[in-house]
Amino acid sequence: MTRTATAAVLREYGTPLRPEQVLIPELRDDEVLVRIHGVGICHTDLTAAAGGVPLPVPAVLGHEGAGVVVETGSAVTRLAVGDPVVLGFDSCRSCRNCARGRYAYCTHFAALNYGGRRADGSTVLQDTSGAAVHGNWFGQSSFSSLVVATERNAVRLPADVPVALAGPLGCGLATGAGTVLEVLRPESGSSIVVFGLGAVGMAAIMAARIAGCDTIIGVDPNPRRHELARTLGAGEVLSPADHDDLGRHLRRLTGGGADHAVESVGTEAVIRQALSSLAGPGVCATLGLRAGRNPVTIDQTHLLSGRTLTGVIEGDVDPQQFLPRLADLWREGRFPVDALVRTFDFVKLDDAFAAVAAGEVVKAVLTFDHDN
Repeated sequence: MTRTATAAVLREYGTPLRPEQVLIPELRDDEVLVRIHGVGICHTDLTAAAGGVPLPVPAVLGHEGAGVVVETGSAVTRLAVGDPVVLGFDSCRSCRNCARGRYAYCTHFAALNYGGRRADGSTVLQDTSGAAVHGNWFGQSSFSSLVVATERNAVRLPADVPVALAGPLGCGLATGAGTVLEVLRPESGSSIVVFGLGAVGMAAIMAARIAGCDTIIGVDPNPRRHELARTLGAGEVLSPADHDDLGRHLRRLTGGGADHAVESVGTEAVIRQALSSLAGPGVCATLGLRAGRNPVTIDQTHLLSGRTLTGVIEGDVDPQQFLPRLADLWREGRFPVDALVRTFDFVKLDDAFAAVAAGEVVKAVLTFDHDN
């Protein structure tokens, strides 16, 4: 049976996404059909729309979706129709890295999340003429009212979590929080500096408070982000332009250097500042995605002093385990997702993207009116 959905389709790189009717063919045995209630807009979606990620077009982006299961394939056993779910990235869950629990570094990550097609070459979407529309973007392509995902990357939510707001758990918030809680694992009483206060950085600040860090400092040039960061746990928030030598200033504030740094911008200048802010030994995690190759130069003496620079994708988490943990922290009031979110009706797609590009919102979430 073919279903019809409304999706934001990218026809050419660098052009606006436009709502279109798309067709969804029969599910495969391991797939689930999810009616999307809300989907976050992530910086990676903007990068892909501009041509910075090799996803073939036409395509549907969106990878922070949450909704309700409306159909399941014959081999699906963990999910049922009516289950509220949040969608994470896809992984094969059987390669060497997946077997070691490193799902974000799945050997087949690119094919499953950027390839635009199923393993058999078919697409999960077609336009109304029957032509292929590439989907499977991070295993979901959730800028659409209906989404085909798999049992591997659809994660059941607690019944009392607001489904329309939960999508950002699946990528940006898991990336920031997972980096702190699963990669850096700061000891209680330690210090951390977070560079870039978008959704990823804000999640890192919330996670640092959960971990018991005594000193939490945020760095961002956008003054509209500063008060929110303080509310979420930062003891101090700085604008980098206010200090000639930001690394030295941060070392003073932390009594000789921070134990940890999270860098969610991805530029050479910010990576160097993050390393410079650390004590020796200290660890900097770099998370920011830049299009194509992104060569950076660092000071080797920072590394010789015991500092570590490590890259992290998707928080290095298992979505099946970590996303329910974040949902529980949200329910307890310790990870207030709703404080970051501004919702836009899906028909206001252009307004939402403009607000993201202008830095007016921390996390824009597109919502769907399923009564129409």
